[in-house]
Amino acid sequence: MNYADFRKMVLRLPVISSKDILFFERKRQSIRNQLNRWQDRGLVVKLRRGMYILNENDRKVNPSRQFIANQLYAPSYVSLEYALNLYGLIPERVTEVTNVSTRKTVTFKNALGVFVYQHIKPAAFSGFKAARDEAGLSFFIALPEKAVVDFLYLNINKMEPSDTAIFGASYRFQNTESLSRAKIMKMATLFGNEKLTRLAGSFCQFIKNERKS
Repeated sequence: MNYADFRKMVLRLPVISSKDILFFERKRQSIRNQLNRWQDRGLVVKLRRGMYILNENDRKVNPSRQFIANQLYAPSYVSLEYALNLYGLIPERVTEVTNVSTRKTVTFKNALGVFVYQHIKPAAFSGFKAARDEAGLSFFIALPEKAVVDFLYLNINKMEPSDTAIFGASYRFQNTESLSRAKIMKMATLFGNEKLTRLAGSFCQFIKNERKS
């Protein structure tokens, strides 16, 4: 198969998996060799083993990094610092796409960026919603309150429930008036961690203090 034919076949796919490729070409080793050559020529971009995207000039669909993050490692949803920044809850621009998953912690690096996945227990894998990117592609992202709770849980050893000032002074949380304290407490209980529950309560007190100031 030449590249022109391959491009026509996958033009409208946001990402190209090994299964998609084998649907067109049954000779596994042959297509693998072709993909390596096309990758060397910059015609396809490897996202991870068995997953590719056409080069920027040739692809018809331009998926967001949030959509790519969901595709790279499933089940997962965008959360933590990346989601907190998207929601305007922290001011720092976050370049790594941070996610949580029920699978093991892992990081993928490719031409589109760095994608970080942190493990959480299956019982806590909720509190996210479906959203759409500019290309109309659906991806999962934490609700604002769940992004906060995920962050607290994965930084639990760096925090003490008695220190409410740390959320503003060290982590620079802002615009917290839109957050639901009831949702934060409910989502914290999913982890079954007593310290996290106390931390969530401390964060809710921080929100209350910010609203008064």
